[in-house]
Amino acid sequence: MRSFKRSDRVGELIGEEVSRIIQFDLKDPRLGFVTVTGAEITQDLKTAVIYISVYGGEDQVKKSIEALARASGYIRREIGKRVKLKRTPELAFEHDRSREYASRIETLIRQIHNEGEGS
Repeated sequence: MRSFKRSDRVGELIGEEVSRIIQFDLKDPRLGFVTVTGAEITQDLKTAVIYISVYGGEDQVKKSIEALARASGYIRREIGKRVKLKRTPELAFEHDRSREYASRIETLIRQIHNEGEGS
């Protein structure tokens, strides 16, 4: 059984709240179809990195991250109201490339498998 650190629990809670805020509160037209895929928070609970997946190309990813960075003060205030912490962490947003990576690995495995069948 894995023991969870406080920072893991807080990170998960913050990720859920950021997801709700993006989905229901933010009205920035630059935001594309954004999904929060995870959140990591430092041990001292001062900084949270929010990982997002964005539907669209690199241009849409860039616009969405810029919009979230501009709204980070608002998002942070909302988290402060919704999550009872001594100090609300600073927020940073990063594009989660794990799905792209998984898709690339799957393609490579398929290619290897198909080459094996052809010989």
